[in-house]
Amino acid sequence: MGRHRDRLIPALGVGALALVPLLFLAVFFVLPVGGMLARGLYPDGAWDLSGVGEVLGRARTARVLLFTIGMASLGTVLTVLLGLPLAFVLYRLTFPGRGVLRAVVVMPFVLPTVVVGVMFRALLSSGGPLGLLGWDRHWMAILLAFVFFNLAVVVRTVGGMWEGLDRRAEDAAAALGATPGQVFRTVTLPALAPSLISAATLVFLFCSTAFGVVLTLGGLRYGTIESEIYLLTTEFLDLQGAAVLSLIQLVAVVAMLALAARGRARTEQSVSRARGAARPPRRADWPLLAAAGAVVGFILLPVLTLAWRSLRDGSGWTLDHYRLLADPGASPALRVSILEAVQNSLRTAVDATVLAVVLGLCVAVVVSRRPRASGARRVVSALDGAFMLPLGISAVTVGFGFLITLDRPPLDLRSSAVLVPIAQALVALPLVVRTLTPVLRSVDPRLRQAAAALGAGPLRAAWTAEGPVLGRPLLAATGFAFAVSLGEFGATSFLARPDRPTVPVVIYQLISRPGVDNLGMALAASVLLSLLTVTVMGLVERLRVGSVGTF
Repeated sequence: MGRHRDRLIPALGVGALALVPLLFLAVFFVLPVGGMLARGLYPDGAWDLSGVGEVLGRARTARVLLFTIGMASLGTVLTVLLGLPLAFVLYRLTFPGRGVLRAVVVMPFVLPTVVVGVMFRALLSSGGPLGLLGWDRHWMAILLAFVFFNLAVVVRTVGGMWEGLDRRAEDAAAALGATPGQVFRTVTLPALAPSLISAATLVFLFCSTAFGVVLTLGGLRYGTIESEIYLLTTEFLDLQGAAVLSLIQLVAVVAMLALAARGRARTEQSVSRARGAARPPRRADWPLLAAAGAVVGFILLPVLTLAWRSLRDGSGWTLDHYRLLADPGASPALRVSILEAVQNSLRTAVDATVLAVVLGLCVAVVVSRRPRASGARRVVSALDGAFMLPLGISAVTVGFGFLITLDRPPLDLRSSAVLVPIAQALVALPLVVRTLTPVLRSVDPRLRQAAAALGAGPLRAAWTAEGPVLGRPLLAATGFAFAVSLGEFGATSFLARPDRPTVPVVIYQLISRPGVDNLGMALAASVLLSLLTVTVMGLVERLRVGSVGTF
C-alpha cells in the first residue's frame, strides 16, 4: 500500500502540472479552431454539410490540393537530398569554423517567412543576381524558398542522429571489403532511417502549411491550402470553403505528426546506444565537402542579395531606404516608424516567450515521463502530439478563429493587445517542448527515485535530478521561442492593431504596394529583422543544444 502511494503522489503531481497548459490549449487553440470550423459547417445552430461536396468539387480546390501535395513532396525530396551531405560534414567531420556553419544552416529556419519571401524576390527579380532565370513569381521561387527554409530540419535531425552512431559497425563492414557506398547503403542508411523519416515528415508538414512564403512569392497565381484559406476568409468571406480546407489540413497534420512521433521515438532509442567521434576530413570526403559548400552557398546567396539590394537604388549605393523607415509619412503603407514597429515586435515577442517557456516547461516535464502502464504511455503520447498541433494548423484559421470566438464575456479579447503574444506563444510552444523534452528524457529516472528514497518530496526529487541539466537547454528554448515569436506573421497579420504593427506586418504592407521606395524599405526592414533574429540564434547556437533536431 505504501509503495502504491509513493508512486501515486508523483503521478498526481505530474498530472496537475499538465492542467494549465491543457487549459491554455483548449481556450486559445481548440476553441478558435473549433469556432472557425463551426462557423463554416455548423451555421445557425445546425449542421450544414451540403457545401462540402461543392467545395471539394471546385476546379480551383483540386488545383490547390494538387499544388500543395506536389510542391511539398518535391520540396521534401530536394531538402533531404541536399541536407544529407551537409549533415555528414557538420556532424561527422571536425574542422575550424564548424560551429559558425552550423549557425548559418539554422538561420533560415528561424527567419520570418515573409522575410524569406522578400529575399527570394530580391534574388530572382529582374534586378537580382538570378533574374535571368525568369523565376520571379514562378513556382520555382516557392520551391527554392521551401528548401532554403527547411534545410535546418534535415541537417539537425539527421546530423544529430549521425553524430551518435557507433562507428564500429561501419568499420567492421569496411574491413570485410565493403566499399564506402555499400557501407552507407547497408549499415549507415538503415541506422539513419528513423531520423530521415522524422525529418522528411516534418519538412513535408512545413512545406504544405507554408503561408508567408507562398503569399509573398506566389501571389494569387499559385496557392497552397494555407494561402487558399487566407483568400477564402479575407477576400471572399467563404467560411464554409475555408472550414472544409482547414478540416482537411487538420486530418493531414495529425497523420504527419503521428508518423513523425514514431520516427522520433526510434531515433531517441538509437542515439542513446552509442556516441561516435567526429574526425578530420579525408581525401575521400572532398566530394561531400564540395556538395556541402554548394549548399551553404545556396543558403548565403539570398541573404547577401537582400543586404546588397537594400543598399542600392538606381543611382548607386545609398542608405535612403533605411532613413525612410524612420519616417511614417514616407509611404502610405507605413502607419508607424520602423523603430515603433521594432518596439512592438520586441514587446510582444518577450510576452510570448515568457508564456511559451513557462507552459512548455510544464508540458515537457509531463511528456518526458515514461509510465509503466500502456494506457498511461498512450495518454502521454497523445499529450505530446496535441501540443505539436499548432505547428501545422493554419495560422489563418487560428487568427480568424480568435476574432470570431473570443469576442464575448468572459473572454472578450477581440480588441485586446494580448491576443498577439498569445498567438505567437502558440507557435513557439511546440519548439520549447521539443527542445526540453529530450533533455528531460535523458535523465535516469533512478536519480529521482534515489532523491525520493532520501526523503525528498516529488518536486524536490525532480528538481534534484533534472534541474542541473536544464540550464542551457532552457536558455536555448527561450532563444528559439523569442526568435520565432519575433518573426510570426500568419496569425499576427489578422490580430495586430493598425497602430501597433509588428515588423513582419510592416514588411508585407510595404511589398504589397507598388513603388521602388516601398520595395527598398521592405528590403531594409527585412535586413534589420534578419539581423535581430540571427543574433538571437547565434547566441542559442553557442549553447550547443540540438533543438531543431528533436522535433
